[in-house]
Parts: sequence; structure tokens; C-alpha cells
Amino acid sequence: MYTAMLLPEVIKTKHDLKSVHLKRTVELEFFIPDNLLGNETLNLLLLNDGQDTTMLDLQETLKKLYAGYKIEALVVVAIKASADRVHEYGVASQLDFMGRGSKATAYTDFIIKELIPYVQAEVEMPINGRRAFAGCSLGGLTAFDIAWNHDNYFDAVGVFSGSFWWRAKDLKDGYTDDDRILHQMITQTAKKPDLKFWLMTGTEDELADRNKNFIIDSIDDTIDVIKELVKKGYERSADIAYYEMVGGKHDVATWGKAMPAFLTWAFSRKTS
Repeated sequence: MYTAMLLPEVIKTKHDLKSVHLKRTVELEFFIPDNLLGNETLNLLLLNDGQDTTMLDLQETLKKLYAGYKIEALVVVAIKASADRVHEYGVASQLDFMGRGSKATAYTDFIIKELIPYVQAEVEMPINGRRAFAGCSLGGLTAFDIAWNHDNYFDAVGVFSGSFWWRAKDLKDGYTDDDRILHQMITQTAKKPDLKFWLMTGTEDELADRNKNFIIDSIDDTIDVIKELVKKGYERSADIAYYEMVGGKHDVATWGKAMPAFLTWAFSRKTS
């Protein structure tokens, strides 16, 4: 029962996980609500770019949402990126035109084969609720890729200003929209993964406008992801939420402001 959470306190702990797949130690932060009795449904959120949790104001956001009875009990695991971020992140099945994403398969293996078992072993209660993976910018692209290809581990994905421009060909080399790697991955996937999607952009994410349609690429690319999902059989509202923040920029402050909307979408408290 949700009422077990008597105080809106969130305990933050730091962890170091030695990864065989990444060949490095991964720094983690766990955020767990205090005063759990053990009979609650416990949800899980994995969050890329965990080094940004302070600027995201994540701990205070969680406290406020618990205090307002907006979300269910939730374990958030923030995964700090390394100096090799542009290679560990990306789409595992294909490098981008600059050869970035070369360690994305290793990062995927770390998440699925090492991190998830580690989290369940470290958390005293069973994680028996919803599981989501989220990230901002390139971290959002990566979260989408991993959840899409491992929907047996995840129920939802959240992407803040996702790097959906990730492409196989440079703009100067005859690029077309068919060169966007994630869009093609959606199209070419035979199955329809059992997932729900929360996608966010800001109207001031960037200035770039490849096709000169007076809509920035960040919004265009995200809307095109939604179109591909709809073609796949997902439904707007039921399966896909799109949040466009007026004045939102491509920065952590914007994503922090959007975080409550995502958390309440993914982990809203069930009314009895």
C-alpha cells in the first residue's frame, strides 16, 4: 500500500560497480524512498547521465512528488557516464557516420547482464512494479535503443531532447532522412516491442533546420519517431506521450523542469 511512505524522504546512496563488459568501474547513485514497509509495489527507473542528478534537482523532485502522493514507490538508479560517453552511448546495432557508438553493445550488455541483477541484489525489497529507462540527449537515444531491444526488461522509455538525429551519413555526403539510424531501426524491427513512450522536446532545443521548414530538427526528428511508432501500431495517448516545452532549451535545467511530468506519467500513484 502506498500509505506506507509516511514521510517524503529520499535516501541517496553511492555505489561502484566493476563492469566486465565496459572494463571499468561504473559510478551509480540510488534514490530510494524512506519508510517502506515491504509490502508496497516497488518500481524502477534507470537514468543515463547520472552525473547530472544534482543539476536535475532529482532528489528534491522525488520528495515533492512523494509528498503530494503523485507517484508510487520508486527506486531510481542514476548511471554516471564516463569520458567515453559518445562511444558507450548510441544505437548498438550501427555506428554513426563518425564511428561513434562503438561501445554501445558493451553498454547494453552492462545494463542487462550486470546492472539490473546488481540493483535487485542491492535493494532489499523485490522490484515488482513498472520498469523504465530514461535519458537526456544522447543518453535518451541510448535508453530508447536498449529498451526497444529488451522490452522483456522494461515497460516504458523516457527521452528528453533525444539525439534522434543520430545518422549514418553526414549532411554534406548526400544525407536524407532515411539515414537516421533510430528511425530505421524502428522501421526494420519485425516485432512490436511491448513498451510505452514519453518523448520531450524544447522549442529552443537548437537552431538547426535541415529541411528549411521553420521547425527545428529536434522537434522534426522526434515527431518523425512518433510517426514511425504509429505506423508500427502504437497509439497516441495510450502508448505515446509527447511533451513540447515552450522555451525549453537543450540543457539540464530544462530537463529538470520536465522531470516531474515524466515521473508522474511513468509511475503515477494508482487510486484505489
